[in-house]
Amino acid sequence: MLASSPSLLFLLLLLPPPSLPADVTVPSDPSVQWEELSGAPLSHLLLDSKAGRLYVGGVDHLYQLTLDLEVMSHVRTGPHLDSPDCLPPIVPQDCPSATSTHNYNKLLLLEAGQGAEPGSVIVCGSLYQGICDKRSLSNISQLIYQTSNPVDTQYVAANDPRVSTVAVVITTKNKQEEGGAGGILRLMLVGRGYTSKGPGDIPPITTRRLFPVVAPRRAFSQEEELGKLVVGSYSEYNNHFVKAVTHGDHVYFLFSRRDMWHKKEYRTYASRLCISDRSFYSYVEVPLLCHGGYNLAQGAWLGHHSGEPALFIVMAAGQASTPVATSRSALCVYGMAELDSMLRRAQEVCYTEGGRGSSGQEEAYIEYAVSSKCLKLPKDSLSEYPCGGEHTPSPIASTVPLSAMPTFNTTTQMTAVTTATEAGHTIAFLGDREGRLHKVLVHSDRSGKQYGSVLVDSGSAISADLLLDNSQQHVFVLTNSRLSKVPVSSCERQTDCQSCLAVRDPYCGWCVLEGKCSRKHQCQRHLQPNHWLWSFEPTNQCVTVQSLQPANQSKDEQTQVTLSVIQLPGLTEAESLSCVFGLLPPEPAIVTGTSITCQSPAPELLPLMPTGRDHMILPVSLMFGHVTITTGSMIFYDCGAVSRLNQSSQCLACVSSMWMCNWCPLDQLCTHNHSCPNQHIILNQRESPGPTSCPLVFALQSSALVPMGLSTTVVLKGRNLDVYKDEAQYMCVVEIEGIQFNLTAAVEKTQDDTHTFTCSPHQFQYAVSQLQYSATVYLRRGQRRIDTSPGLRRKNLPIQLYDCSAGQSDCSQCRAVPEEYGCVWCPGSNSPSCVYNQSCSSIPADTCPPPQITQVLPVSGPLEGGILVTITGSNLGMRYQDVVGGVTVAGVQCPPQPEGYQISTSVEEVNDTQLVCQTGSSNQTGEVPVRVLFGKAERSVPNVTFRYLDDPIITDATPAESFYAGGRVVKVTGRNLDVVQHPIISVWVEPLEVQRVKRKRRLALLTAKQQLVFNSTMTTVSERCSVLSSSQMTCPTPSVTPEVKVKGVWFQLDNLRVHYESIKGKSFTYYPNPQLFPLNREAPDTPHRFKPGGVIAVEGQDLTRAMSRQEVTARLGDQECEVKTLDNTHLYCEPPEIQPMNVDDSSQLPSLKVVMGNLQVDLGLVQYDSDSLLSPVPLAAQISLGAGAALIILSVLVVILMYSYNWFFFCADLMTEMMDLSSDVGGPGLPLLDYRTYAERVFFPGQQTPPLSRQLDLPESRRQTVEQGLQQLNNLLNNRLFLTRFIHTLEAQQGFSQRDRGYVASLLTMALHDKLEYFTEVMKTLLQDLVQQYVAKNPKLMLRRTETVVEKMLTNWMSICLYSFLKEVAGEPLYMLYRAIKYQVDKGPVDSVTGKAKRTLNDSHLLREDVDYCSVVPDGATVALIPRSQSSGGVGVNQVFQTGEKTPMLEGEEEEGLRLWHLVKSSEDPEIPKHRKSSMRERERAKAIPEIYLTRLLSMKGTLQKFVDDVFVAILSTKRPPPIAVRFFFDFLDDMAEKHGIDDPETVHIWKTNRFWVNILKNPQFVLDVQVSDSIDAVLSVIAQTFIDSCTTSEHKVGRDSPVNKLLYAREIPRYKQLVESKQKRKYRLTSEQRTELMNNDLTVCLQSFASEMNSLVALHELYKYINKYYDQIIMSLEEDSSGQKMQLAYRLQQVAALVENKVTDL
Repeated sequence: MLASSPSLLFLLLLLPPPSLPADVTVPSDPSVQWEELSGAPLSHLLLDSKAGRLYVGGVDHLYQLTLDLEVMSHVRTGPHLDSPDCLPPIVPQDCPSATSTHNYNKLLLLEAGQGAEPGSVIVCGSLYQGICDKRSLSNISQLIYQTSNPVDTQYVAANDPRVSTVAVVITTKNKQEEGGAGGILRLMLVGRGYTSKGPGDIPPITTRRLFPVVAPRRAFSQEEELGKLVVGSYSEYNNHFVKAVTHGDHVYFLFSRRDMWHKKEYRTYASRLCISDRSFYSYVEVPLLCHGGYNLAQGAWLGHHSGEPALFIVMAAGQASTPVATSRSALCVYGMAELDSMLRRAQEVCYTEGGRGSSGQEEAYIEYAVSSKCLKLPKDSLSEYPCGGEHTPSPIASTVPLSAMPTFNTTTQMTAVTTATEAGHTIAFLGDREGRLHKVLVHSDRSGKQYGSVLVDSGSAISADLLLDNSQQHVFVLTNSRLSKVPVSSCERQTDCQSCLAVRDPYCGWCVLEGKCSRKHQCQRHLQPNHWLWSFEPTNQCVTVQSLQPANQSKDEQTQVTLSVIQLPGLTEAESLSCVFGLLPPEPAIVTGTSITCQSPAPELLPLMPTGRDHMILPVSLMFGHVTITTGSMIFYDCGAVSRLNQSSQCLACVSSMWMCNWCPLDQLCTHNHSCPNQHIILNQRESPGPTSCPLVFALQSSALVPMGLSTTVVLKGRNLDVYKDEAQYMCVVEIEGIQFNLTAAVEKTQDDTHTFTCSPHQFQYAVSQLQYSATVYLRRGQRRIDTSPGLRRKNLPIQLYDCSAGQSDCSQCRAVPEEYGCVWCPGSNSPSCVYNQSCSSIPADTCPPPQITQVLPVSGPLEGGILVTITGSNLGMRYQDVVGGVTVAGVQCPPQPEGYQISTSVEEVNDTQLVCQTGSSNQTGEVPVRVLFGKAERSVPNVTFRYLDDPIITDATPAESFYAGGRVVKVTGRNLDVVQHPIISVWVEPLEVQRVKRKRRLALLTAKQQLVFNSTMTTVSERCSVLSSSQMTCPTPSVTPEVKVKGVWFQLDNLRVHYESIKGKSFTYYPNPQLFPLNREAPDTPHRFKPGGVIAVEGQDLTRAMSRQEVTARLGDQECEVKTLDNTHLYCEPPEIQPMNVDDSSQLPSLKVVMGNLQVDLGLVQYDSDSLLSPVPLAAQISLGAGAALIILSVLVVILMYSYNWFFFCADLMTEMMDLSSDVGGPGLPLLDYRTYAERVFFPGQQTPPLSRQLDLPESRRQTVEQGLQQLNNLLNNRLFLTRFIHTLEAQQGFSQRDRGYVASLLTMALHDKLEYFTEVMKTLLQDLVQQYVAKNPKLMLRRTETVVEKMLTNWMSICLYSFLKEVAGEPLYMLYRAIKYQVDKGPVDSVTGKAKRTLNDSHLLREDVDYCSVVPDGATVALIPRSQSSGGVGVNQVFQTGEKTPMLEGEEEEGLRLWHLVKSSEDPEIPKHRKSSMRERERAKAIPEIYLTRLLSMKGTLQKFVDDVFVAILSTKRPPPIAVRFFFDFLDDMAEKHGIDDPETVHIWKTNRFWVNILKNPQFVLDVQVSDSIDAVLSVIAQTFIDSCTTSEHKVGRDSPVNKLLYAREIPRYKQLVESKQKRKYRLTSEQRTELMNNDLTVCLQSFASEMNSLVALHELYKYINKYYDQIIMSLEEDSSGQKMQLAYRLQQVAALVENKVTDL
């Protein structure tokens, strides 16, 4: 009997599942001065050029320095108690969020003095909502103005360190106020970006009062009459300001922002205002286009180009459609005249042409969402009103950009620019993020050329404030924590013309007659030709000596020297030049055109010739006074030194030298003269035959080998000796070990004019103990040494002395000396020795004495023998044949090895004789002698024996299987394995044809001869083993061919053979090679597409029959693909997270290669689908079996056999269909919902007409007023205090239901969708409040349900941030899972009403009836129901039909009285009440599920397993960094836990288990354009529950009574738990600043991609309904808050109410 259902299922799940089928280098400049300052990052630099002072602003610090970077004054400006959410002054009781906050310097400006009023430094920081101070120019520690109780009109700078602020001080006439000094009005125009904290209604550009300030007016106040840039939405027009400058009568602002009117891309704009315009009527802006995609301004400077004003801007390319700058940067130059022309054109078109140009295209429009429009005013309107007026439209924006080509571009982000003009050339200095200052020459056509870089502060970005000093000689550079003073050029450091021109610096040039590298105006004669040579001109070259005649001369003569010079500057008649040779006094120079003539120095004035040299080189300098104009060089040579340096061949050296030297043989003199004292002369080789005329010894006639101690005669041959006529005698000179032997030479002249010199006999000796010694021999006539031919010198001759006895210690070595030496072994009377044959007093020995043994290695070996023994000694024969058969160990033959026999065969080196033999076997252990036998002579070594040890023993060898290719490592253990010299594993194989003979039983018919032949076919194949220790060795199995039969395997240990059967008791088995199939079996040449985040599955056959996972290696290209799992038909390996290179480093895709022993299989190319960082997750997990589980294994096997056959076929069908589907997914085939629909379904699930799909339904008469009110409400929502008070007030109301909370949260998400950064900050604040609430209760309950507004906000926020992740990573596996489920469900019968299916994972939705099905009646047919008879014996009614177990999908009474019914066969007891039947039936099913139904669940689970794994891996991958939103949220929760002292990891784990993914898994229709039926929903519910179970921290225990869905995934849930834990434990922690920056960048991308999808007005209108409902409570809450009172929040809400619904307020 089969086991009960839960236990059976439990066992099934724990068994393995059935397998599915398958630049310029930048040096640091030493001339750079710098001063390290506190307050990093330093942000602003100000120069007071009149007083010569510098001012630096940073974080909490302010500095005043001299131009030499000496600190004059230092002020601390922070930190102080502050919060961006509170208004100053800060009272801790009223501002609980206040903390010690750093003060970032936002503005640093110079305000000139007026009359008696001194000038000041304007300093604005990020504290206290960006208020400003005035400080003394002479001492910044002295405050001129500071407010302790600022009002909201005095908030100037942005309160966020990341938001830019720029400003410019202007002076204009005071038309409206009396009493001003001279009618002067000094103002500050400020541009600042939008901040999400603090007051949200400060316009992008405002005007602030500086002077005069008469009560009740305040400094820095924003007054109504002073003007501001009015905008409709502060957050949409979030300008990132870069620069503000004045030029002429205008102020210009440079900024970047998104183009809200057209393509929504980020662009850079330049805007302009008239200085006299107090109302901003003149505001106009134009986009700036820098070709090449450079769209984000980083820094700017107003300078001059070609004498005209120009705006120099460094631009960066934005990252996609975001305001995030990439490293790709460029410099673009815009002429101010062109810019003004474009701005005027935009004004003119908007004033007079309605914004459209002559072609009808829109050229200008009204920006900033204000109620104005372009008009058609009179044509002269612009000239009449150049600064606009009340009747002119504003603010105006041009649609036509001002374009420029990049002057210079780089791959490092540039951050700053300033310019200078030098000698009419424009030079730009560019700072970058790496701390380098680039120097670029800007040509007249605005192209540029970089000519240098200076590393100012490595790795530290250069601030946008890049300033030149008054002299234009230095650039002041501000970096993170350093102020540097960098010279604009290094001209003065170049000391010669070549280095000056080589710097290629447009500042530099060589001043020829002054001999210095200087700027042009510093050279007196720079206007005259060739006097100042510009460094940057490539054709310029230094004054150069082109030629010098003569180029060399003898040091013993004096001549005229002529220099040919190019680029020679002109001189006046009174001026002259001179020549200087070396350090000698100047010589007058005569200038003739480009030639200059000088007298060479007198010989006695020349310096001494260097030792060991025959010439010297002296510089020849052309001088103008003390200035060297140019330098050449001249050679002075010494012929006498030539011969002195070559004593062995003086004549040859003299006449062969490169100098004009001649040889006087009779005077032994080498001279530059053409005559000799004794007349005869041999001329230099360039004038005559030269060397062939020299007297010399050219040959050795006697033997070069001279035996030591024997009287020997040396004979030499010479020529050209007739030149000598005197009576001097010839002598032979032999030098031995430094001693000269003079031998009389007899001369004989031959007919061919050569001479033979026979030296007197002599017995030569030398003390060195070596066989051979080279002795020098030469000829001398009187005191003259005769040259020796170079040929003789090269051969190291003439004679070689040798000593036969040196090193020849025994007879065999002596007789091995080459015969030409004449050495013999002389027995002698005293002691035998090796001597010259003529020196032996007795008869030389024809044979050698018996051998002698001096050493034996090794001294031990096994009894079986077979090891190599090396025997060292003397007289061990002269050749190998002498010792064959003559070596024994313990009387057993030890055959010598030919390759091991050595004897001295070189006369230069003498070694002992040695031979190598192989030991035989012995029958006992112990020490035995070693003997070498020569005939009857036998020799052994005294006290040296060879020890026979026990044979090596093998105790184990695993594994016992291999495959034909071999290479599988067999691990061998045993004893005495280290004595084996040649361990080998051998395989005995039998050819296939022999096997066929045996199979046909013809063996008996073979003759004895044939039997002998048969045995000869038994061949072996072997591999050498590696001995690791005395107890371990490894052996790779040999490769055999499939055509043979393996007859046996053994280990050959020298002479010992150990068969494998004797070790393991069974034979070693060879199997056919495992098969690995290509990754793309249908198209092997097509790359396999791999999506990072999974594993590569390789299909195969018999993979584990003779191989384990640990032995397999896989490589993808040049990197490992880690093998994770290996079963009989599949190999799974985890590739690297980034696509590897091909092995040959080519551009070709990498291929996957699997190595199993010697088997290497190339499975095809692999191509990664994306650059995603997802890495695969280990699939292996283990679950322990219970002790009682083994009792029902037999039952399980029976069940598996029942369904395994069919399993393969429907899995194959599914895989085929899925492969077809895969080709569609990833492109247009993935039915991913567009963002708008996705947001609708997530934000407002189940709503028929969500707000996203609605339009604002208002009467036209009220529309404009209501929209204005809603826009004001939008501005209020951008005030964090208002928003948090609003939410808390709503949640405090009893009538505010949970549904209302979710709805308001989604409405807020819509309304603030274009301000996601602000939305995130508000959400964090509310979450902090939520944590505070739950810490006091039970923190584990937080975030378990969506019970509060902030929890729904969090869900929506996560949905927004993860849309791209769904689209790029998780969407495809989710769709594949859905399709796989639908494919399987649709294959079997599905109950159309209950949704039950034959193929499902959900046991409660399992269609159990396994019967043929058909339609009883047509769909929609009308059926008359027969009342059931109450008696058991009715009237013959055999079939009773009842309503279904589940309410039909279409329900309710129809008008015609018809109702939809589901007809099923009744099998229930009619006596049981209906309401109890269902519950009893369910309980019965819970007790036991028939096994055939279990197989259906298991079958479905196994079929879907790959797709479930793919989805879970995509979500829970551990190696790919999680989405930034998840990292941000996890880090935030960690911070909250740490802040509140929560150290229970389970609590934080529960918090992090956000139900977003559960929602997506249960509702794929939120993401995909699919229909989820009840049947599919039932399957998805099980998978979603599995995900929930995987996220719990409790141990996953399963047993007999566990729910079926938990049993189904019992094996997988522990594995998924590991993924979840790894993901949550993975440390991605960043600093708060890094985290915020990453998150904000990600939010910016989301905002760019999806902002236009939201209809914020509808959301605002819906939100107002809640404001209206709880109006009084909200107003009261706002009035109770002190900060709210300061911001007048209640008043502003009343204004909104008055506009939206004409609500009567207290206004």
